Formats: sequence, structure tokens, C-alpha cells
Amino acid sequence: ASFLERAAALSPDRFDRARRVLAAYDAQLAAGAPARVPALLAAAALEPLDRLQQADASRLRARASSLANPGLRAIPPLLAAADRLRELDPVAARETYLAAFGAASWAGRLDAGGLRRAAEAAQGLPPGEETAGVFLRALVAWTVDGPVKAFPLMGRALRAVTDEDLAVLWPAANAAVELGDLAAWLDVTERAVRFARTTGALSILSTALPFRAASMGYAGRFPEAWDLLAEGANTEDVTGAATRMATTGLLSAYRGRERPALDLFESMEREGEQRGLGRLIAMATCARAVLHNGLGNYPLAMEAALRGLEYQDLVVHHWLCHELVEAATRVGDRAAAARARERLADWSRAGTPWALGAHALADALAGEQGQEQGQGQEQEQAEDRFRAAVDHFGRGGVGVLEARARLLHGEWLRRRGRRAEARTELRTAYEAFVAMGTEAFAERARRELLATGETVRRRTVDAPALTPQETQIARLVVAGHSNAEIGAQLFISPRTVEWHLRKVFARLGIASRRELDGALSGG
Repeated sequence: ASFLERAAALSPDRFDRARRVLAAYDAQLAAGAPARVPALLAAAALEPLDRLQQADASRLRARASSLANPGLRAIPPLLAAADRLRELDPVAARETYLAAFGAASWAGRLDAGGLRRAAEAAQGLPPGEETAGVFLRALVAWTVDGPVKAFPLMGRALRAVTDEDLAVLWPAANAAVELGDLAAWLDVTERAVRFARTTGALSILSTALPFRAASMGYAGRFPEAWDLLAEGANTEDVTGAATRMATTGLLSAYRGRERPALDLFESMEREGEQRGLGRLIAMATCARAVLHNGLGNYPLAMEAALRGLEYQDLVVHHWLCHELVEAATRVGDRAAAARARERLADWSRAGTPWALGAHALADALAGEQGQEQGQGQEQEQAEDRFRAAVDHFGRGGVGVLEARARLLHGEWLRRRGRRAEARTELRTAYEAFVAMGTEAFAERARRELLATGETVRRRTVDAPALTPQETQIARLVVAGHSNAEIGAQLFISPRTVEWHLRKVFARLGIASRRELDGALSGG
């Protein structure tokens, strides 16, 4: 971006100068520096721009606006810019309509017609076969025809994503989660983080890190997830702040510390209202449902899930249905549980282990409820569906949901007097929750184990002796990275890395990098 700015200043030809100013503008946005945009726009306005360049300037201006305000206020300028590009540059138009879908997704319930307007505007474009074009068609199908119709297009677009396509991070990550494909979610976010670190594209990195942290959380790798969030805070870029807050809320819900988590959810809701980010409100309701299910506060979990499902948010609606089935079953609301179960049955048509596991678990819980109403056939099916859910989640690597399915199965077995079998499931779930640091779910599993007659001491994950950034630096040292490499990755100087390392050595009681691996692992 800096070289392009300087090249523009040195260009004697006015048309070359205008072209380079716009290119510098684009590079500054990729670098996560939208504050530089007004000055560049002012410079571009002084130059002769043809129709395409004028339309491109409109697109870049809208992109800058969406980086600062990614929700409600970003939709109109992005749609207007895309309309200007329709005849001049269809590829750029499709990319801009895709960005408008992203803004409408963030606006969510605060602009209930935003997705529909974006879909209607994009439908008249010739279909593109580039990755962004396929994602755009998938989102149009999701909006107009429903999620099931969009699944094949989402899968096709995901399979086509290359490292050069990772500017389409948000639709790729959302498509992976909408399909319930955790492996694809982990893959695309890992590649996006690597690409952004390599190229210095902070606008991608600030979003890629919390996206990856969320995928790590569902995989049950919570310590790594928290480290990624800490690195995201180091980027000091505002564009990923909302995504970081949403992921922090979800991870905090699973951690299960009630008061701090509820305070955070209230902050998310306030931020969502103030900035026009309905998706942040949806994530707060989802996180509330997770937290209260973990604590065993099922009426509150059900209330949160029902509130979240008042609007069909991309991705979040499946997560909310999962929480609603569990809560509604415990409360005894068969109608609410059945509605959520039907939507999860539709999700299972994606054919991924995560989606199949969620449907199987919903069937098992409905069967359990049926048994309480005297329906013997459903009782016979329930256990098979519990086991199927555990198997599906395990195959899909969805570690936290596998542990939750084992907990629910163990609770089901205990209530039927099958204590020995219940202990096996509950003990496995308890050990997994403790290792992950999901404290509320661990305590719920511990109470169930006590009810089976097993003596269980309360265990917690030891409080870390290091800060998140110190932990991250220590792990990078163990992985063999030099101070310079670590500094480049974390956007701090090698001298700052060394300063942190000295504090790490002092806290762990070691004297060299060679001792670090053993100190971190407790060896």
C-alpha cells in the first residue's frame, strides 16, 4: 500500500496516477487500515476517472464503511456499489453483492429484510463460476429457497476454495458451519490465518483468528481457542472486534462461570443494538442457552433459545435448535422440542457428522420424553439414537458435543436404574469436560456421577500461571520458532518477545528455552 501511494505521487500521467491511487486504497483496506481511505479518496477525486474507476471507487468506499460498521449501515452503500458495477465488471459486482450479504447477515434481526433485498438484487446477475460467484448463488438459494436447497452449492464452493480465494473467508467459514462440516471449518480458518500472517492482511487476520477460535472450541480445544483470541486482540484492528466478541461469548458460555458470562452477554446485546449488529444479539442468546443448559437452568435456556429463533440467522439457528431440544425436553414442552427436532432433521440432509449427530440426539431426547409419556416404542429407539449421536460427533471431531451427548446418555441411563452403564458414560464425559475447562458441564456430570453412587472429588483445570499472550509465545517457542518469527506472527518486536520470555522463565522456574516444553506439560 505504501509503495503504491508513493508510485501514484510520482506518476506524471494522470490516468496512471488515478489507477495507482485506487490500487493503494484497495491495499490499505486489505492491510486493515481503513483510516487511510479518506485521504486517498480525496486524492482520487482530483484525478480523471473513467466509469469503471468511478464504480470501483464507490465499491472501495463502501468496503471501507463496512469495515468500520459491518452491519445495518453497510448494506445500502454495498448494494449501490454492486449495482454500479453490474454492467461494467460482473465479477467485481458479484464480490460486492457477496459483501452486502455479509453486512445483511451481521444486521440480522435488526433488518429482517436485508438478506432478501441482497438476494433479489443479485439474482439478475449472470451466474459466475469463480468461488465468490458460487458462494453468492448459495446464499441467494439459502435466502429464497431455504437452507436445504443451498447445501449442494455451499459444499461445491467450499471444495473449490484455494489459498488465493481466502478473501472470501466469511462465506467459506459460514458455509462450513451451516453444513456442519467441522473439518472444513478448521481447514479454511487455518489457511486463512496462515495467508493473512504471510501477506500482512490484517483485515482478514482480525476476523480469521476468532473464526478459528470458535472452530477450536467446538473441537474441544479450548486452551488453543483462548490463545487465538488473545492474539486477535493484539492485531488492534476494529474490523474483527464484533466477531471476537461473539466467539468470546460462546467460549465463555462453555466455560460456565455464570456472573462474568452474563455480564459479557449483556455487553454483546448492547453493542449489537448500538452498532446495528443483530447477529451479535443472536450469538448472545445462543451463548445464554449454552450457559444455562450447562448450569441446569433449563427454563432460562429454553427462553434464550426461543428468543434467538425469532429470526433465522445463518449458522446460529442450528446451534439454537440444538440447545432448544435439550432445554425443552427437560422443561417438558414437547411442542417446542418437536419443532426444533424437525429443523434438525432438515439439517441432517447436509449429511455431515455434526448435522447427523444433532438430529440423532434430538431423536434420542424426544424418545426419552416419549417414554415418560408411556410410549414404549420410542423408549426402545432412544438408546440407539444416543449412541448414534456420540458416534457421529466423534467421527466429526466435534469434541464438546460428543461429551455433551455422553452426559445426556448417562443421565438417561441413570434415571432408568442402569447405574453401572451410566457411570461409564458420565465418567468419560466428566473427564472430557474437566480437560476442556468447561466447568458448568463438568459439575453437572459430577453431580450425576454422585447420584449413581460413585465418589467423585471436584476437579478443576489449574489456573494458568501465564497470561494468554505469554502462553502463546511459550507454545510458539516449543514449536521451534525464533523470536523474530514469533514477533512477525504476533505483530510485536523480537525485543518484546524476549521480554515476555524472561517473565515466562521466572514464573515457571526455568532458565532456558530447552526446559520450556517440560514445564508447560508438567513434566
